[in-house]
Amino acid sequence: MKAIIIEEFGGAEQLKLKEANKPELKPDRLLVEVYATSVNPIDIKRRKGSFGGSLPLIVGGDIAGRVVEIGSDVTGFEVGDRVMANGSKTYAEVVSVRPDRTVKLDDTLSFEIAAAVPLTGQTAYEAIVRRGQVKNGERVLIHAGSGGVGTLAVQIAKIQGAWVASTASGSNQELLQSLGVDQPIDYEEEDFEEVLTGIDFVFDTIGGRVLEKSLSLIQNKGRLLSIAGDPSEFVDVKNYEAQYFSMKPTKEALEQLHEWLVQKRLKPVISRVYPFSQEGLRAAHELSETGHVRGKIIIRVKEEATN
Repeated sequence: MKAIIIEEFGGAEQLKLKEANKPELKPDRLLVEVYATSVNPIDIKRRKGSFGGSLPLIVGGDIAGRVVEIGSDVTGFEVGDRVMANGSKTYAEVVSVRPDRTVKLDDTLSFEIAAAVPLTGQTAYEAIVRRGQVKNGERVLIHAGSGGVGTLAVQIAKIQGAWVASTASGSNQELLQSLGVDQPIDYEEEDFEEVLTGIDFVFDTIGGRVLEKSLSLIQNKGRLLSIAGDPSEFVDVKNYEAQYFSMKPTKEALEQLHEWLVQKRLKPVISRVYPFSQEGLRAAHELSETGHVRGKIIIRVKEEATN
C-alpha cells in the first residue's frame, strides 16, 4: 500500500509518498481501506518531532472508509461496511482500527464529512457535554470558533441549548453567525473579557494570554476547560473550576456525533480538500501551519464509486 511517511523530523518537505507494508490484522482489530482522512494540528507537532517517536513514522488520526478485513474476535461489523473512526497512522491506504473507536457510517454522509469529525468532534463533545456538562440556558464562551474544534464546539453547545459567544478574526464573523453564535466577537477589534459578563462556561482552545484573561470571567461563577494550556500556570486552581484536559475517544461520543450528523444538526466546516499525494499533504500541512484555517482540511485518499 501507499502511505505518507516521515523519515526525518522537520518541515512539510519531510512528508513523502512511499510504499509501506499493510498493517497486520490482529484478532481484536479491523482493517479499513481509507477513503478520507484529515489534517489536525497534532499532526504538525508529530511531524516536527515534538512528541519524539521512532522513525520512519506515519501520522494522522481521523478515518473514514470501508472495512476490508475483520479480526477473529470482532463482532458487529461486516466487510464492506462504511465507517468512521479514531485511529493512528491514517495517512495511508489501509489502517488498523479498534472496533470500540469505530461506528458505521450512514449512506447519506460522505467520507469527506465523516473524516472531519472524529478527533475534533470528540474533543468538542468531551469539553461541552461530558466534562463541561453545558445545560440549556447557560452562557458559554468558545474561543477560536472558526477553527476545527471550535466550529463543532459552537454547534454542540447550541444543541445543548446554550447561549454562545465566540471569538474569531474579523473575516470569520459571518461564519460564526452562520453557526448560530449569539455574540460573535472580533478579537482584532474587541477584548472579550471587557464585553462579556455572566459566563457559565469557557472552552479555551488557544492558551496563553487568552486562557489567563478568560479566568477573570469565572472568578465567582462558572468553569473553564482548556485543551491548549494549564490554568494552574496562572492561578491557584483550588479556587476555580478550571482544568486542562486531553480528549479520550469513546464509542458513545462517536455514536452521538454520528447521530447529529445524520440529523443535520451538526455540519462540519471543510476549508479545503487535498489529494492523497506528496504535494497534496505538503500543501495541506503548510496551510494548517498558518493557524488561520476555517474548520477542517480533508485529504481525499480514494474516490467513492457512484451508481
